[in-house]
Formats: sequence, C-alpha cells, structure tokens
Amino acid sequence: MLLVSATACAGPGTALSPAGGGSGDSAAGPPATAASGNAPHSQPASGSKALGVLATLPVKGRAPKTGYSRDQFGQAWADVDRNGCDTRNDMLRRDLTSLAVKPGTRDCVVLSGFLNDPYTAAAINFQRGSSTSTAVQIDHVVALSDAWQKGAQQLSPAQRTAFANDPLNLLAVDGPANQQKSDGDAATWLPPNRSFRCEYVARQISVKSSYSLWVTQAEHDAMARVLGDCPGAT
Repeated sequence: MLLVSATACAGPGTALSPAGGGSGDSAAGPPATAASGNAPHSQPASGSKALGVLATLPVKGRAPKTGYSRDQFGQAWADVDRNGCDTRNDMLRRDLTSLAVKPGTRDCVVLSGFLNDPYTAAAINFQRGSSTSTAVQIDHVVALSDAWQKGAQQLSPAQRTAFANDPLNLLAVDGPANQQKSDGDAATWLPPNRSFRCEYVARQISVKSSYSLWVTQAEHDAMARVLGDCPGAT
C-alpha cells in the first residue's frame, strides 16, 4: 500500500498513523498491511505530487446520505490482513511508542503506549480501559460517511471493507480532535496542528484517488489552498 510522503510539511514527530473505536482481545502478528487488490483502481505512483493527483479527482456535488450506515463498510476493525489481530490494535501498534501489550495475545492487544498526536501535536499517554481508551482513537482520514456521499456507494462490499481498514486511510489521533472532525472533509475541518495539514490533505487525496472517489468544489479549493504552502508534497 502506498503511504503518503510528508517531506514538505510534516512537523517533528508526526507519524503516518490511524484512530477510532474499541476492539477485542484477538491474537496477533505484525502490523497491518493493506489488503491487496481491493482498491478499484491503481494508487498514485509513489512520489506523485499531491497537487497533480488532486487535479485528476472528479469535482461533483455531494450525493445524498440515504442508505448510509457503518455496516455498509463491513465489520468494525475487521482482521482484513488475517494476521490474527484486529485493525484497531494493528494501528495502535503502528503509531504508538513505548508499547505494553497484553500477555497471551501474541503481542496484539495494546494495553498502553505513547502517542505524539499528529492532529494537535499533543503528547498523549494511552491506557486501555473502559474510561480511558477513547483518549486515542483511530480516525478514518477520509470519513466513511464522506466517502459514501462521494462515490463509495458504487464500490462493492469487499472494496468498502478494504477502505474502512486500509492503513493509508487510518491514523491514531487525539480522541476529542477526532470527535470534533466527525465526518467533515477538508472544507469543514483541518488539523489544528498546522504543520501536519499538508500531509493530512495529501493523504486524503491519495485515498480518494485510490478508491475512485470525488471531491466537492469547496473541498477541492480547500485542499489546493493547503497545498499552496507545500507544492512539492507527495
């Protein structure tokens, strides 16, 4: 899976990462890799400039949200790469440092760790628990509802499941920031951490291109404004 390069704008310590709901105590293996062959078209070539890929995205109005539900994107945090570990724990293991994992889960279930949050630049100590796990969430960089209204209705169920679990589209982030974002696109929400905005927008563009999704005019213009500060972002 192509990962977005952040040479132009990523701030110190920002990680390419995911965030979102709770997960079970499944057994594990290495961190997730993208499920191959599930994106409807090939991804942008590694090193492609984000502005150039943005120019290839169709610009259309937002389709009705009719028929949308989380279930349209498959089981939440499915083990799509069949490594024995659900996607949320895969992403926590990818994005957090100083990890402590639950014994007997083959290093899958993350009990604690440290996140240098890309959205707020805050340092967050993660502790697994009913009242603490939500401090770090796995965000869909392109929100599922936004995707549904911009082309994902035409994807197959298998492609939507791949989209919802694709490491390219996932980042471990500050829970309150993720809640504030909700299902917003680049026209309505950008990370408060300005040094991460180029990477954030470039990642959204890569995801939308990979899954043949479109952007609205306002979203396109917002993305172009952000990339105007980092025209070499890939």
